[in-house]
Amino acid sequence: MQTHLAPEFQNTLEGEEAEAILRKCVHCGFCLATCPTYQLLGDELDSPRGRIYQIKQVLEGHAPTRETQLHLDRCLTCLNCETTCPSGVEYGHLVDIGRQVVERKVERAPAQARQRALLRTALPSPLFGPAMRMGQAVRGLLPESLKAKVPERREPGRWPRTSHARKVLLLEGCVQPSMAPNINTATARVLDAAGIQCLRPRGQGCCGAVKFHLADDAGGRAQMRANIDAWWPHIERGAIEAIVVNASGCGVLVKDYGHLLRGDKHYAAKAARVSELTRDVSELLPDIVAALADRVRPHAGVLAWHAPCTLQHGQRLRGGVEEHLAQLGFTLRPAAQEAHLCCGSAGTYSVLQPELSLQLRERKLGHLLGESAAERPAAILSANIGCITHLQAGTEVPVRHWIEVLDETLSK
Repeated sequence: MQTHLAPEFQNTLEGEEAEAILRKCVHCGFCLATCPTYQLLGDELDSPRGRIYQIKQVLEGHAPTRETQLHLDRCLTCLNCETTCPSGVEYGHLVDIGRQVVERKVERAPAQARQRALLRTALPSPLFGPAMRMGQAVRGLLPESLKAKVPERREPGRWPRTSHARKVLLLEGCVQPSMAPNINTATARVLDAAGIQCLRPRGQGCCGAVKFHLADDAGGRAQMRANIDAWWPHIERGAIEAIVVNASGCGVLVKDYGHLLRGDKHYAAKAARVSELTRDVSELLPDIVAALADRVRPHAGVLAWHAPCTLQHGQRLRGGVEEHLAQLGFTLRPAAQEAHLCCGSAGTYSVLQPELSLQLRERKLGHLLGESAAERPAAILSANIGCITHLQAGTEVPVRHWIEVLDETLSK
């Protein structure tokens, strides 16, 4: 695809990156078949190829409109298109650039601007935890739309105190400790049983995804730098072998720190090292299986498996959870159809685009739950707090992180 960047984008980091990505696109349209919003809306402007054209026009000097902004907002950033693309177009990086540029040029409607500002501010805030606890205390009184965003309170269980020679840093996240605290403690317990100690460094916080994907570029990068500062003393002295992330949505961004901070002379090298060290917890499953095979009493029922987009498309980790849990005796059943399509959670998407999000959730749950009671799984397993919360709001079947279920089946 030929491009002619407007002067304001020439010789800039974002302009050069966008131009390189655009030149890879050959207009083939393979991406349309796997784009969730195109599947629902049938409008090419709501497909990767259509959005690429719109971003190209903006970078070439055409004035974007609120309609342009809407089409970019509707993108789930599921990256299914990157998995499908035969030309290696880095669509995720391009849409990030496009959104940042359009946000600077198009004023949002006041109500929409306030909603996005509230999400950017509230979700990564230290006040989110107390607010969530208050919501859980009065959950039964909340309207259904809000109740769906407030999961029932769960106890975190114990944090292991054993020290091991093998150590990893564990990113606890911003919303997960309040919404599903047992995921972090279960991770620590499973890794402890496998001879790996989880450290929780002071100063770490939100991975930066919430702010960054809501067009607060500076705020998101500031959170990335804060995490690097918290992790770096452990990395510098060689005290840890990995940074472990158990929310795939956070993991895909932390693995991208090296790219996102490549232009920062103070953090570029450190960010690249952080990206090299980052692992989704499922990447430790070979070690877990080897260490715990004789201690696991697997779940007796069939468990449906939902692979988050950030795991299968963003991190390109496919089949690992299913393969290794099967080695431990679990029976995991993938979605009957469309296992590659997004569930509609996509970070803040379920709040900002509720109609499309709910359509995608119902479609996903239909494939996970089966057509009859006999096909219904004992639970749905996933690997990302956003997907887990979103899916749970649509079904009575328990939706859990796979590591919670593994933790429960370990003989103590």
